[in-house]
Amino acid sequence: MRIIKLDAIDSTNLYLRRLSLKERLVDYTVVVASSQEKGKGQMGANWVSEPHKNLMVSVFKGHLDLPANHAFYLSRAVALAVVATLNGLGVPNLSIKWPNDILSDNKKICGILIENVFKGHCVSSSIIGIGLNVNQENFDELPQASSLKCVTGRDFDLDEVLIALLGDLKAYLAVLASTNYQAELKTAYERLLFKRGEIAEFTTKTGAAFKGVIQAVSTSGKLQVLVAGNKVEEFDLKEITLAY
Repeated sequence: MRIIKLDAIDSTNLYLRRLSLKERLVDYTVVVASSQEKGKGQMGANWVSEPHKNLMVSVFKGHLDLPANHAFYLSRAVALAVVATLNGLGVPNLSIKWPNDILSDNKKICGILIENVFKGHCVSSSIIGIGLNVNQENFDELPQASSLKCVTGRDFDLDEVLIALLGDLKAYLAVLASTNYQAELKTAYERLLFKRGEIAEFTTKTGAAFKGVIQAVSTSGKLQVLVAGNKVEEFDLKEITLAY
């Protein structure tokens, strides 16, 4: 494992991507930044973080050889690794908001952005970006955001959180090499799925609102929702937004 620590940077994912064009990266090359100016979340959303208070990390994972239509199992594994780390730190009431935001007490404390490289019909490597709110307490204009300190009332050592996270990440990514990874990761992920089995509110990309009951997540990562007429429909990330 190689850990690169930086101060101000545009984005840890972008840094790793540029580095991969210059040299052959070893498995678990890790980039950690004290602050980043162009951090991104899902769908290009900005990730805003106070310097020196949170964990902004990107991890290179090669040799995946994961079938392309199973790419979402990587997302499942990463989300479960983060939850395992937070459980170990005593963070309460954890859940996964589809596709891979991590919530505590129904507020977002972690975002994940995974950028895959495909070769043929397989995911060959990936850059896994994780933004974890750790010691930040002020979230102006972000009422659904929180942090480890906000929910536990105590400060955390960022290096200790990083080491724990990397250990859990390696353990869960190793599951992808097992013969039973599909059932194991799907079951564990859906057990933690936010609003599963409850009436949830959604907004379509055209702004239309509707209600439904989350059933599961498909192999490809589509959200399966029981809607009016007792029908189960599938939606991808670009089609709907799930309300908190």
